[in-house]
Amino acid sequence: MTKMLTSNAVNKVPTATPFWQRVLCWEGFLLAVTLAVFIANSLASPYFLNIWNLSDATFNFTEKAIIVLPMAMLIIAREIDLSVASTIALSSTVMGFCAAAGLDTPLLVCVGLGVGLLCGLFNGLLVTRFNLSSIVITIGTMSLYRGITYILLGDQALNAYPDSFAWFGQGYVFGALSFECALFIVLAVVFAFLLHRTNFGRRTYAIGNNPTGAWYSGINVKRHNLILFALVGLMAGLASVLLTSRLGSTRPTIAMGWELAVVTMAVLGGVNILGGSGSMVGVVIAAFLMGLVTFGLSLLNVPGIVMSIIVGAMLIVVISLPIIYRRIMQRRRL
Repeated sequence: MTKMLTSNAVNKVPTATPFWQRVLCWEGFLLAVTLAVFIANSLASPYFLNIWNLSDATFNFTEKAIIVLPMAMLIIAREIDLSVASTIALSSTVMGFCAAAGLDTPLLVCVGLGVGLLCGLFNGLLVTRFNLSSIVITIGTMSLYRGITYILLGDQALNAYPDSFAWFGQGYVFGALSFECALFIVLAVVFAFLLHRTNFGRRTYAIGNNPTGAWYSGINVKRHNLILFALVGLMAGLASVLLTSRLGSTRPTIAMGWELAVVTMAVLGGVNILGGSGSMVGVVIAAFLMGLVTFGLSLLNVPGIVMSIIVGAMLIVVISLPIIYRRIMQRRRL
């Protein structure tokens, strides 16, 4: 009798879902959608399959995608930074004034990265040291950084950049492979390794699932989140270097509205907006998917406001569908 009970108990123990099934479920769906969008774009426009046009398509998303890599980790840890677009603007503005003062390209890159890092650290310090909501704080700094940009620039544009500075946003590494796209691929590999193969990544998931439990288990939650905010700011500074280099000028409206696109990429990639789950593979696929969507629409001469509506609709759908699905499954269990 005891053996029968033991056997039944063992049989009732739920088995863990294999890792490849957990990861590839949503990512497989994204790959299928990406392929469908690619085919639709190739049928809708005869110019889409040109190798140089496809290379140009990467410029639509690489700068945002570079920011979304650390942003995904920050969201997994139950925090968020909505000031990234304003950080780009402020970094670009400081670089513009430094370029006008005669600084050369290496120093301009350091300035852009440094301003982005300082903005991220400022956000992180406000959130971690004073236990404030990251949404509230970064909405405030979003207005602060953008406001400083408008005060410094007014209606003028800064374009006194050295010729060598243009290579970062316009140069090609090999053939049609742009420097921006190559840099994004390298950074995607680095952040995927950081999230999925290091103790830092495991601590990120632990904090996202239970911050209090992570704290009692010995994880310095505040310091960890401060590092994540700094990484987001640093990547925003890098995106500012690339975007400013590609445009060749600085304006107060630079990167306006990018925070929505960055958050959409993260959530579309399977990152739980409430924290605790997500993968870098899904984020990378989502970045390419959104790049294909926006590039395909631009080839069809779709207005920018319509693209914004589509991006907003995508954000609503990918956030609401998992919640609706979980509620339906809970009702069925009852």
